Amino acid sequence: MQRVTSATDLPRTALATPRLIATDLDGTLLRGDKTVSARTVAALSAAEDAGIEVFFVTGRPARWMSVVAEHTARHGMAIVANGAAVYDLHRDRLLAAYPLDARDAMQVFEALRAAVPGTTFAIERTGGFAYEPAYVPYEPDAEALIAPMEELLGTPPGHQPLLKLLAKHPDIDPDVFLDTARAVAGSHAEITRSSPSALLEISGRGVSKATTLARCCAERGISAAEVVAFGDMPNDLEMLSWAGRSYAVANAHPDVLAATTHRTAANEDDGVARAIELILAGAAA
Repeated sequence: MQRVTSATDLPRTALATPRLIATDLDGTLLRGDKTVSARTVAALSAAEDAGIEVFFVTGRPARWMSVVAEHTARHGMAIVANGAAVYDLHRDRLLAAYPLDARDAMQVFEALRAAVPGTTFAIERTGGFAYEPAYVPYEPDAEALIAPMEELLGTPPGHQPLLKLLAKHPDIDPDVFLDTARAVAGSHAEITRSSPSALLEISGRGVSKATTLARCCAERGISAAEVVAFGDMPNDLEMLSWAGRSYAVANAHPDVLAATTHRTAANEDDGVARAIELILAGAAA
């Protein structure tokens, strides 16, 4: 068990200035109403003014990034879909994609539907969202394609990369759902979750927030030891383990609380901003 410290209790000498801050969004940086508080905006700006790069690393697709796009002031880049893609939010341009193979996606679909009856599915491609008729999307999308999964997993026009397969169940325990999916289909894909409901996010083998963040850092000559990461859910675990310093917000999943060495306040109480403020204060001391 790692020793746990609180962001509010850390001595300033323990808060050396990092070169990059990587933060999850939902449940971590964003408040419950999906907004970025004024205090958080100020902290992110202060970090960039101090020469620290800020990367948003999220399970969200690029089409849901408008809430934070204006706060990627220096480079406009974000890692989305749990590491499956890197986007330039300023130019609305795909920079890199690490897709899920359609054959692996079909194997996961068939195995999980057989193991957990009642599971419904959707997919995220670089060109948009699609789902089978029984799937209930998080919010309406008039441009989404609705069709049987066998059709949706076929090769689309333009060969748009398949970023994520989504699996949802109406009443199973979310952690049981995750464990079951990994047991029956984990050899075909990376399976995780970021929602409090039974919604699984399935990416290509070897693709996670950590792998794509590591690539982006390597391009900049930044080591893991120079990265501070913030998260709250199982899809953040690889990133938090990779980064030199990891923070769990107070409202984090138990697995995240157990895996991180630092704590900060809940997302509703600007936990990420509070930690950044202490980091910057320690650097100025």
